[in-house]
Amino acid sequence: MAAHNQDTFNGPSFSLSNRIARVVWNFAYLMLFRFSPKPMHAWRSFLLRLFGAKVGKKVHVYPKVSIWAPWNLILKDGCGIANGAILYAQDKITIGVKTVVSQGAHICAGTHDYNTEGFILITKPITIGDHVWIATEAFIHPGVTIGDGAVIGARAVVGKSMPEWMICSGHPCVPIKSRKEFQI
Repeated sequence: MAAHNQDTFNGPSFSLSNRIARVVWNFAYLMLFRFSPKPMHAWRSFLLRLFGAKVGKKVHVYPKVSIWAPWNLILKDGCGIANGAILYAQDKITIGVKTVVSQGAHICAGTHDYNTEGFILITKPITIGDHVWIATEAFIHPGVTIGDGAVIGARAVVGKSMPEWMICSGHPCVPIKSRKEFQI
C-alpha cells in the first residue's frame, strides 16, 4: 500500500514526472492506440511495452481499453482485455496467463482515505491469476488478489480477495461454487 500526497487540496497526488509521462501516454493513446484496427494486437502490445508495460506473448488488448499508466501493467501470455475495460493502474496490475477481462470491467488500483482531511490517495496492487474470467462490468477494488481459475460474475463488486477455481458473484462478491479445475 502506498499513500500519496498528504495535502491533496493544495497539490497533486503524483510527481511531476508521473504527470508528464501520463500526458505523453494519453497523446500516444489517442493518436496511435485507440483508433488502431481491432486485429492489431501486436501493435498495441508494442506501444504498451514502449511505455513500460510488461506484455507477454499473444496478448489481446483491444483498442478501446482505457489504461491510466501502462508502466504499472503486467499482462501475461495469452490474456485478453476487451473494449470498454478500464485498467486504472495507479499501482501495479498483474493479469495472468489466458485470463479474460470482459467489456466494462473496472480494475481499480487506487482509492482515497475518507478518514483524512483531503482524502489522501492510497494505491494498492491488484493481482489476477491465470485462467480467470472477469465478466462484464465487474469492479475489482485496490489490493485484491483473484486466485487462478476463478470466475468473477457480471457486475460483481470485489472488495476482498477471491479463492482459486471458484465462481464468485454478487455485491459484495462472494464465492458461490467450485469450478472444474483443468490442467494449466
